[in-house]
Amino acid sequence: MSIDIKSEYETLEDVRLEFDAVEPKLSSRPDLHAFILLNQLMPGNRDMISAAEHDQIWLDVDLERLAEVATANHIRQLEACGVHFDSEYDALYMFV
Repeated sequence: MSIDIKSEYETLEDVRLEFDAVEPKLSSRPDLHAFILLNQLMPGNRDMISAAEHDQIWLDVDLERLAEVATANHIRQLEACGVHFDSEYDALYMFV
């Protein structure tokens, strides 16, 4: 069963998630935790960052594939690490 990535992110819009609450931590750094988590969910051999502009980076993540393997908890972890959903491009991004 797959989840709706956009809907999962929408439920978190008014929630302030803290990386301190994420357990178990895959790294002591939030950005690395997010990258490691995404790689565990969807192993790959390409760079995680697909584009950058000003103070944002977009991640090379196939959202349909992610929806098949991710849980709501995974999305909460990503949000706590600063990974957000860009509805204009249907992509995940981070501020740098």
